Amino acid sequence: MSDSAFLKDFHAVAAIGATGGNGVERQAATPEDGLTRAWFADWAVERGWPVRVDGMGNMFALLEWAPGEPFVFIGSHLDSQPLAGRFDGAYGVIAALHAAATIEDQVETSGERPAYNLAVVNWFNEEGARFAPSVMGSSVYAGLMDQEDMLAVQDLQGISVRDALSDIGFLGSDERPDAVGYAEVHIEQGRRLEREQLALGVVDSSWYTQKLDIEVLGEQSHTGATAMADRHDALLGAAKIVQMVHEVTADFAEEAIVSSVGRLNVEPNSPIVVARRVHLVADLRSGDPDIVAAAREKLVRDIGTLAEDQGLSINVRDFDVRPIQHFPEDGVELAEKVAARLGLGIRRTQTMAGHDSVAMNNIVPSVMLFVPSVDGVSHCEREFTNDEDMVSGLHALTEIAAEMVNGALTSQSQSN
Repeated sequence: MSDSAFLKDFHAVAAIGATGGNGVERQAATPEDGLTRAWFADWAVERGWPVRVDGMGNMFALLEWAPGEPFVFIGSHLDSQPLAGRFDGAYGVIAALHAAATIEDQVETSGERPAYNLAVVNWFNEEGARFAPSVMGSSVYAGLMDQEDMLAVQDLQGISVRDALSDIGFLGSDERPDAVGYAEVHIEQGRRLEREQLALGVVDSSWYTQKLDIEVLGEQSHTGATAMADRHDALLGAAKIVQMVHEVTADFAEEAIVSSVGRLNVEPNSPIVVARRVHLVADLRSGDPDIVAAAREKLVRDIGTLAEDQGLSINVRDFDVRPIQHFPEDGVELAEKVAARLGLGIRRTQTMAGHDSVAMNNIVPSVMLFVPSVDGVSHCEREFTNDEDMVSGLHALTEIAAEMVNGALTSQSQSN
């Protein structure tokens, strides 16, 4: 496959769910997500690759050279955030399709059968925008989340994952292929590679993630007729919590921890009613679990004080806690060796964001590559990676996957 064919496919997929600002909106199990899934399936079938869809909506395009042997997985996800960039996730899936096609051509030319098979995967709901939590499909595959629990998750309109997947025709029942390894290429979503003018990053570990599910309960009343002293405003309490979540990072060294609240659900959400209930999720991440624990402890303590001062009831629950994952050293060294062979600069890095590779690294040796993000911007329409960097990442993924199907990393412990 040619580089130009890859770029053509990438820009074609970017037209599905395109927004006015050069981004995309393809939240999980929406009609737009369904269209990209159909594109993926058609692309694979045209090359003669069978496609399986499992009970979580994960898609697997299979290249089988060694019957009975497990598969090296390569891929990412096609769903997006609202008003998102067109590179996050989709780049990794399309690169994986083209890497697989190149490897298939190489196998046919050489006549030498690999030790393992190859599967290109499109994971369901990596983003977690419509359905929380994120990294859902790969986490179910890896045994980190329960499939039935995840199928029962509902969006803000009360539509379940099960019904949404069924509506777009991708609630599958196929047997999942067995994995022996995983590789993924993704945009960095940060500025390190751009600042250092490097073509590639290889992830050696992930950050610790701790989320807090917070419910603020007040009393519904009239915004005009209720005296200020008589109000128990859940939204005011939630606003103070948002500020707390932001300011807690100042208690630690610069860039040692990041925090955010990205969604507020307000009830009754009427312009003339003091809010009775607000639901929000606080997201804390650091390379040091002790820092996250200290930030969590301070937030819980300060939220308790806020509840007492404001006459509110505030429930705080730990949610979606993800420990640090260390990626196998042999995989990191393989990426470095491939980069040297291709003449590409590379650095070791941590991932602060969650990825399907982090879930898969729990069960099989995994390799995670980054390519530069212009201005370090992601999850917005301005997200951008240039064609040259995308092609470099494609070439590196192809070389890594080719070595993995021929046995690289299989000596690694499956427990990681």
